[in-house]
Amino acid sequence: MESFLVSALKYRPTSFDEVVGQDSITKTLGNSLKTNQLPQALLFCGPRGVGKTSCARILAKQINANNSDTSKDFAFNIFELDAASNNSVEDIRKINEQVRIPPQIGSHKIYIIDEAHMLSNAAFNAFLKTLEEPPKHAIFILATTEKNKIISTVLSRCQVYDFKRISVKDIQSFLVKIAKERKLEFEENAFYLIAQKAEGALRDALSIFDRMVSFTKGNLSESAVADNLNLLDHQTYFELGELLFQRKVPQILMSYDKLVKRGIESIQLIKGLGDHFRNLIFAKDPKTAALIEVGESIRKSYTEITQTISNDYLMDGIEIINSCEINFRNVKNKRIHIELTLMQLASLHFNEEKKKDI
Repeated sequence: MESFLVSALKYRPTSFDEVVGQDSITKTLGNSLKTNQLPQALLFCGPRGVGKTSCARILAKQINANNSDTSKDFAFNIFELDAASNNSVEDIRKINEQVRIPPQIGSHKIYIIDEAHMLSNAAFNAFLKTLEEPPKHAIFILATTEKNKIISTVLSRCQVYDFKRISVKDIQSFLVKIAKERKLEFEENAFYLIAQKAEGALRDALSIFDRMVSFTKGNLSESAVADNLNLLDHQTYFELGELLFQRKVPQILMSYDKLVKRGIESIQLIKGLGDHFRNLIFAKDPKTAALIEVGESIRKSYTEITQTISNDYLMDGIEIINSCEINFRNVKNKRIHIELTLMQLASLHFNEEKKKDI
């Protein structure tokens, strides 16, 4: 059996051009290298799986490559420390001792300290002097998911880069690119669901992608991905929305019952329904329709459906959905709460009159 390389490692970026969704940071770092204005202490902070460690490694390789013969290998100049398991004063003292020795090849030694917030206070204090007055040949790159746990005296000595969550659109586009390279069969909206589930973390999205490729045997349809991730696809919301617009209360309650039996969380349904109404409002104007993060076929469906629904109805519907979501935690019988909301939505503007209560 051949070893399988997960997509998160296979598609890890090797240059700033390949980094997804962090254009402002990669551009700043690239310009700093070109103008030779790179600080000696940097702090990369942000959510998990958004490219902090990858950018640190790319930067570390390019620092020496910019100043020396690019044919040489500068791997021996890069030192990585996982602060989650090496967080004692002794570990930092070893770095303080090593950093004094200049590199034999290249111009700089680069120290990458991952999960920097895991360092103990004593370790941070032992590190302060070195961070404040590092040797000319040393550069420190700290990476953390919890900036608030980094002591202020360390923050003041570092140039801070805040990495953002990667947008659904960027993740979706990247997955489409990979799927085309691997010649997989796919529906673009399947990747929208994966991107949505990943919550801004590209590494998580790639892990889900690998799982879905195995589950679907390389044919990633929106319905199959939604079923495996226990999410609701757009077709489900289109069907439920049609029942709401036609005021078919019994069928609405039966559809909700089926979703409950499927294991769909009620709050997930309401949040998705809010997104559905929002997309219908945005689809009314071509300018705002471009903001809907879905494939072209789904966007076209939204545009067609919204022509028959008044803007007032959609606005009143979103107001009811928002109220339901706000009060969801406080109600004891959550099922009745959702059912009441669905019936209120079905009763809106009945006989051309606004009825927000049943």
